[in-house]
Amino acid sequence: MQLNIPHLNLTQIAESGQCFRWKADNDAYVIPSFGPDCREFAPLTISGCDGTFTLSCSKSDWEKHWKHYFDMGTDYDEVARRIISSKDAHAIEAYNAGSGIRILRQDTWEMIITFLISQNNNIKRITKSVEEICKRHAASDFKEPAFFPRPEEFDTDILTDRTLGLGYRAPYIDSTVNAIKKSPSILDELNSMDYDSAYDTLIRFTGIGPKVANCICLFGLHHIEAFPIDTHVKQLLVKYYPDGFPYKYYEGMAGIIQQYLFYYELKN
Repeated sequence: MQLNIPHLNLTQIAESGQCFRWKADNDAYVIPSFGPDCREFAPLTISGCDGTFTLSCSKSDWEKHWKHYFDMGTDYDEVARRIISSKDAHAIEAYNAGSGIRILRQDTWEMIITFLISQNNNIKRITKSVEEICKRHAASDFKEPAFFPRPEEFDTDILTDRTLGLGYRAPYIDSTVNAIKKSPSILDELNSMDYDSAYDTLIRFTGIGPKVANCICLFGLHHIEAFPIDTHVKQLLVKYYPDGFPYKYYEGMAGIIQQYLFYYELKN
């Protein structure tokens, strides 16, 4: 199937620090299915550039599953207009370098575990840990890519294995997995909350601080007003916004702006 998708650059998204299970395959990317109904959908192979993309899924699966994932409901033209009219020279430069980044609508549960792993970590190590967790839960005859285990499937015994590279984060993941196993409705509740309520709920979990909570809000709950601040973002705010970041001007889309800024900082 071929589709025209504006404001989409696959490589920029793959390198933007929001997803860790995409696999490069020559000029394409293979994206595993996700969420409670992940086993109903085959992995997606997608390739293309300049707005035209070839996808391995059917039109029906695109409408049911993948269209939402690629955030087709957000007006990225309006985001571009807001940035360009801002006279914010650094944001304009960052946008020009990463304008193909969309905020993927990823699975809340997977993002909770993924961003617990992300603490004081880098993209390469996060990717390896997430991949190992998926492999440990796959059937013996699995074919890549493996599914991310659902809460009820998650075997916390693996967390003591140092080859997963989890380090001090392992007890945080263990605590969170067990908490959600005991109260699985919390995932549905999080998905129905506004940003402030979701943030306040997440911050109560062991090991989830402000940065991780905001990452989950942005990448797992699609609260695009969330603005995660890690070391890279903290440094760029000091360097380019010494008088404070113009959150009010970017109200309702600050998280998207954060991704452009973060990606630009990484690439430079």
